[in-house]
Amino acid sequence: MTEQSDMARRPMVNLDGRTAIITGSGKGIGAAVAKCLASHGAAVVINYVHDAASAQRTVEDIHSLGGSAIAVQADVCDESQSSKLVGTAVDSFGGVDILVNNAFGRFSFDPRRRSTFAGGDWDEFSAQIEGCLHGAYLMCSHVVPLMRAQTSGRIINISSNLVDSPIVPYHSYITAKGGLVGMTRSLAQELGGFGITVNAIAAGLTAGTASSAATTEDVRERIIAMTPLGRLARPDDIAGGVALLASDMAGFITGQCLHVDGGLTMR
Repeated sequence: MTEQSDMARRPMVNLDGRTAIITGSGKGIGAAVAKCLASHGAAVVINYVHDAASAQRTVEDIHSLGGSAIAVQADVCDESQSSKLVGTAVDSFGGVDILVNNAFGRFSFDPRRRSTFAGGDWDEFSAQIEGCLHGAYLMCSHVVPLMRAQTSGRIINISSNLVDSPIVPYHSYITAKGGLVGMTRSLAQELGGFGITVNAIAAGLTAGTASSAATTEDVRERIIAMTPLGRLARPDDIAGGVALLASDMAGFITGQCLHVDGGLTMR
């Protein structure tokens, strides 16, 4: 067998022997990420807060394809519960190699009911910052010591293309997701010397998720018309970006925010 043909047979992404925690992964984008990473060989820990049935279905889907997965209930904004989530991953699979911070506070991309800045209040901002930033902060605080000890790791934070292209100004959500990008870059600077990469995915409006269900048709059509690839994102699109950043192929990429929105945002 030639070297060229041997290379052609290798999987583009190989996560064999690695363990991934995906927060907020019982359904939607998180579930797609969990299934994708499992399909490339990772053992995955599916995290949920309320919907145990959806999380268990995701586990069963992964098992049916020969993958390894468990579901763990935990509010990642709670210190003890986030610690338990990481501890369960270590006890079940021996460590943590990949952390995907996907969980965020409940939000609906409904342009008809969004809070204008003058009509909003700090409580809404606080809820988004708590759900997005606090959860990511706690999860990182628990996994970073493990990754430093093993001198390797991947942290991937799910942000939004609205940070760079606020087509609809969802102020609280965009503020929280923008903060997550800032945390991504500061952590990347500090942790690079330990072999840990930290990156973000700026997801476009993603069809089929609970958060996008209330988006009006005119807004959807406007986004599609502005998108070079001519459609909305799908959960599997976001999952593909995560898999790339989790892999050895992205081993020299850190501190970056990868836009997965069909070219709507170009930087």
